[in-house]
Amino acid sequence: MRSILQCMDCGRQYPIDAVMYTCDSCGGLLDVEHDLDALKGVATRALFDSRLGTMAAPYNSGVWRYKELIAPYADDDAIISRPEGNTNLYNAPRLAQWAGIKQLYLKHEGENPTGSFKDRGMTGGVTHAKRIGMTRVACASTGNTSASLAAYAAYGGLRGIVLFQNKQIALGKLAQAIAYGATCLRIAADFDKNLALVRELSERLNIYVLNSVNPFRLEGQKAIMFETLQQLRWQAPDWIVVPGGNLGNSSAFGKGLRELFKLGLIDRMPSIAIIQAEGANPLYQAFTRGFDKLEPMHADTLATAIKIGNPVNYPKAVRSVLTTEGVVEQVTDQEIMTAKALVDGTGIGCEPASGASLAGLKKLVDEGTIKPHETVVAVLTGHVLKDPEATLDYHAGRLEHIHAEHPNVILDVEPTVEAIAAALGA
Repeated sequence: MRSILQCMDCGRQYPIDAVMYTCDSCGGLLDVEHDLDALKGVATRALFDSRLGTMAAPYNSGVWRYKELIAPYADDDAIISRPEGNTNLYNAPRLAQWAGIKQLYLKHEGENPTGSFKDRGMTGGVTHAKRIGMTRVACASTGNTSASLAAYAAYGGLRGIVLFQNKQIALGKLAQAIAYGATCLRIAADFDKNLALVRELSERLNIYVLNSVNPFRLEGQKAIMFETLQQLRWQAPDWIVVPGGNLGNSSAFGKGLRELFKLGLIDRMPSIAIIQAEGANPLYQAFTRGFDKLEPMHADTLATAIKIGNPVNYPKAVRSVLTTEGVVEQVTDQEIMTAKALVDGTGIGCEPASGASLAGLKKLVDEGTIKPHETVVAVLTGHVLKDPEATLDYHAGRLEHIHAEHPNVILDVEPTVEAIAAALGA
């Protein structure tokens, strides 16, 4: 079955194995397009359901279970998989009540091998890099991408290269990149500048870029939607709520949902709600102006995973919002950390950026955009241990301008049964 690269703006097509990230003609972003007509009757609910629970690679992966919609041209034995995916979809009635709706599910992508959704995209990107003969892969990162790239590059026998900014990198993420053996370069620049540097280096030194400008990354991330819909027995929810930083997930979700709908695997399209931090909200600002243009900004938020002021996937995210009749909302760091504490308190847990999903959901319900009777899936993008400093500082009241509404304070107690009993209120 034929797959191609196609510019989302001018429609120019390129061979699937071309090493490129944007269109040579107009500079537009590229999509990986599969022959959906040929896939009708092949990529079916029955096929994907038959692979559930298999131990056979690569179909034991929650990405490659849907191989026909990810990379139908790839040989099974060429796939670099940990395996990833197969993450839980939690029913969250207490959080639903707090947000003001009857039915809320949390799709926890922090349960991937390196603790974030990035593994879904990285299996696709690293697999493609190796297929086309690349030996070095690189990314700019606020943390999660670096951890994933380092792990998958090492597992696939490639050299991983990571450019970090020189401040506000969560230690749980930096430690992973170092542990997995990537070459880690600390640069006195923010994420957006580092991404520009990575793209320039790729042209000069023949290094393959694995940020989400890479269309094969987004193919893997589509599987979050595929798996969510399969877990819901192919019954589409009303809303998908997701944090927005570089906008790769929201872009991938829109593409994946369109493909499921065209193939008849779902009978309607959920609406996508993208939630940005107030201090890193260029998509939200554009949304309020009718998506006239992207105006880059200096990003500043405690939610480091979405601390991005010039999102590379802006055009694709706009497409996702428009085609799903979705919305964009912003939330403050206070709202993010409050929502994170509530998710953590249910025993599920998440990194700060994931708190944006729940915080944004509540705001959209309060505004009347999401109705109380509607079914919502909120995506948690990263594991609670990705940023332990933020968690500890929140509960200790050490975060500047943040009030800990749900603190769990460590109690210092003398080493006696009496003192411990008193501390327990016994």
